[in-house]
Amino acid sequence: MVELKTDASIDAMYEAGQVVGRALSAVRKAADVGVSLLDLDEVAREVLREAGATSPFLGYRPSFAPTPFPAVICASVNDAIVHGIPTSYRLRDGDLVSIDCGAHLGGWAGDSAISFVVGEPRPADLRLIETAERALKAGIEAAVVGNRVGDIAHAVGSVCRAAGYGVPDGFGGHGIGRHMHEDPSVPNEGRPGRGLPLRHGLVLAIEPMLTGGGKDGYHAAPDGWTLRTDDGSRAAHVEHTVAITNAGPRVLTAR
Repeated sequence: MVELKTDASIDAMYEAGQVVGRALSAVRKAADVGVSLLDLDEVAREVLREAGATSPFLGYRPSFAPTPFPAVICASVNDAIVHGIPTSYRLRDGDLVSIDCGAHLGGWAGDSAISFVVGEPRPADLRLIETAERALKAGIEAAVVGNRVGDIAHAVGSVCRAAGYGVPDGFGGHGIGRHMHEDPSVPNEGRPGRGLPLRHGLVLAIEPMLTGGGKDGYHAAPDGWTLRTDDGSRAAHVEHTVAITNAGPRVLTAR
């Protein structure tokens, strides 16, 4: 069921979104060569604690997962697309890192993701991340009253495909509100003019995922959570929680 949020609820979701934004900014600042993924998870935990927020990631177990998720961030490195579990792995020069984080505050959820390079970046990685960010921007610009979910999906996918990147099938954005994952699903490819009409009060997490090799194939790692590219190419993942309003899209996780 799709729930339209009141203006007061959207304001409350903004507060949750700002906690997520602060957590991601803190993780990005802490990320450096030699820092472990578990260290980054602890940075995010501290931001959540200070805000009086909880994590919708910690203990989350969807139907595909063999175990509950053990952390408050997803930390996906290089060929990992999404859902990477933080481990003792220490970041190396040139690693491409995607961090996904969520927060529950006051009964409402926020969800956002960033991608960046630690140390000296490869030009190809910078292009991949820049394209992911452009795809996210295009998706947000399409998130207006009168459009449909397919318009968002088409906007995101068009940017990704025009740049020659792969788009993993079956994964994308989603509705968000009291729970991190709500209806509707928001694919990263689609036909314009199709799908659920966008109305004031609908809140969506829009999240492009791109694979650098141009192929769409992926597989689950042995941990049952991490999704990796089949061809070993690098991946980028960015995300914002966005409210559709009569005044235009409102980014609730803006940093």
